[in-house]
This record gives sequence, structure tokens and C-alpha cells, in this order.
Amino acid sequence: HGLLVSFPGSVVKQRMQMYNSPYRGLWDCLQTVTRTEGIGAFYRSYSTQLTMNVPFQAVHFITYELMQEQLNPHRHYYPGSHIVSGAAAGAISAAITTPLDVCKTLLNTQENVALNSVNISGHLSGMANAFRTVYRLGGLPAFFKGAQARVIYQMPSTAIAWSVYEFFKYFLTKQQQLQQEARRM
Repeated sequence: HGLLVSFPGSVVKQRMQMYNSPYRGLWDCLQTVTRTEGIGAFYRSYSTQLTMNVPFQAVHFITYELMQEQLNPHRHYYPGSHIVSGAAAGAISAAITTPLDVCKTLLNTQENVALNSVNISGHLSGMANAFRTVYRLGGLPAFFKGAQARVIYQMPSTAIAWSVYEFFKYFLTKQQQLQQEARRM
């Protein structure tokens, strides 16, 4: 499973992006976290990531299909409709799953300032604990910190992904039709 292999990279990235990150680089972060917290630290938010991927992908595909129904009901190759539908799908999916992303980030970074402010010593683990901690840190608004940035990040990537997908689907379908016509002749 690709997520299982790539997941430590996400943890390292987030820890290095923290304000006043104590890590000098990639290897320093990997070694320090492994030495001080164990290999499990890289998978502390794994269940949250999996839980986030299911609703993200479901909302993503449903939104894309609903948008295509409105903008392109005959399902022709119209790049503009694919771009708009893909961007909307990414935006809505990102917005809806931001609370899970906030919890994942807290689990990955183990931000001491945040944990100390709610009297948590040691390491935070588990999705339920992350949800409780985020709520204690800032109530419901805390679950949507960074939502705008997440939406803005997702929109172009999903717009591009859907556009490329639809282009290749169109291109390959046309090639197949041309080959079938050539065989008939």
C-alpha cells in the first residue's frame, strides 16, 4: 500500500515545517524521531489519514460527477468543464475533511506548545485523543484552521488531474475508434 510506505515522508515534512523546528534536515529528523519516539511516531496519525482519505475521495468523485452532470451532461470532452468540475471537487473535499487534516497534523507534529497548553505530557496518540485535544485547544473553529490554504492547494491539483485524466480518456478512445475503423476497411 503506497500510503504505508510514503507516510513517514509526510510526518518528516510536517515536522520540518513547524515554527522553530528543531531538525536540521531530513536525515536529522528521521534519526531523531526514530531514536526519541520510535518508528511508531511515523504512523501515529495513520488511522486518521486513512479515515480522511475515504470521505475525501467519496466527496471528490461525487462532486466531480454532479458538476459534470450540470456543465457537461452529454459527457463530451470539454476541457473547461473538466477544469471547473475538478477544481470544485477538490475545494469541497478539502473543506469537508479539514478537521481530520488538523488532527493528523497535530498527531504528526506533536507540537509541544499546543500539548503543554492543555496539560498533555508525553505523546498524543489516536484519532479520538487528537479530536479532543484540538477541541480543547480552540473549540470548533480550531478544526478549520488552514482550511482556506488547503482548499487553495487542492483546487489546481484536482483541476489538473481531472483535465489530464479526461484528455487521455478522450485521446485513447479516439485512437481505439480509429483503429477499429481501419480494421473494417
